[in-house]
Amino acid sequence: MGTQYQLMTLFADGGLMMYPLTLCSMVALGVILAKAYTLWAAHKGTDRLLNEVEEAALAGNVDAAIEICRDTPGPAGAILLAGLRRIQTRRLAAGELEAAVSTTGTIELGFLERGLVILATIANVAPLMGFLGTVAGMILAFAAIEEAGDVDPTLVAGGIKVALLTTAAGLLIAVPVNIAYNFFVTRIDKLIVDMERGAQKILNIAWDMERSGQIQILREGSDDDEQVPVAVAASAWEAPAEVPGGREVASQDKNLAQRALGWITNFIAEQASDEDADTD
Repeated sequence: MGTQYQLMTLFADGGLMMYPLTLCSMVALGVILAKAYTLWAAHKGTDRLLNEVEEAALAGNVDAAIEICRDTPGPAGAILLAGLRRIQTRRLAAGELEAAVSTTGTIELGFLERGLVILATIANVAPLMGFLGTVAGMILAFAAIEEAGDVDPTLVAGGIKVALLTTAAGLLIAVPVNIAYNFFVTRIDKLIVDMERGAQKILNIAWDMERSGQIQILREGSDDDEQVPVAVAASAWEAPAEVPGGREVASQDKNLAQRALGWITNFIAEQASDEDADTD
């Protein structure tokens, strides 16, 4: 009871700035608890997930691998699930699997980083709010000295004590929040490694299934078209239909060419006859 009374007294002596500082501490505590549980659940069972999914997929049981990913929370499971859903169609366009994995990884990374901005903001703002409360307390202390008209050491000491309470509260909030923020950043880095492992695993599975003939990756054309060899495509090619009036145009071009050739032949013959006459 005495400790509770002392805390309430310190809270009251701190002034109005203690209210936003208390709110910041409560928000930070809630985010820390939620984030700790989320990151713990996201990393739990990653190694087991990768092994079980690989065994089921290579055995041809893609549906079982999808169920395993659905039952295992975390970014690695989400990436494997996105890739397996593409593999389940048995026909993939070139780059389709990589695009799905990349998009899912970006979404999962945004989910993992959710809440870190709040912790970083509180860690930076809490000391500033404490300093602001200190400045406000010092202003009130000097205002009391001005009103009394005399410098009373007891009055000044009491004002400074009250003013420093907000600074202590701000630092007391900022230090553990900053430690929690750095800890969560390191945990997210480890989860990013798990995501990369999951992406590499699904690409390896797709590669092995393609080599075994279980899936088909269309590297040319769309995902709805069969790959056609060049020789078959060349033999199947048909000449376009004749354009109406095309024969008449070709006939006219042929007549013009014959006339031009006749003019050139006559010109050469006339020049040759002139040269013969000059020689005689």
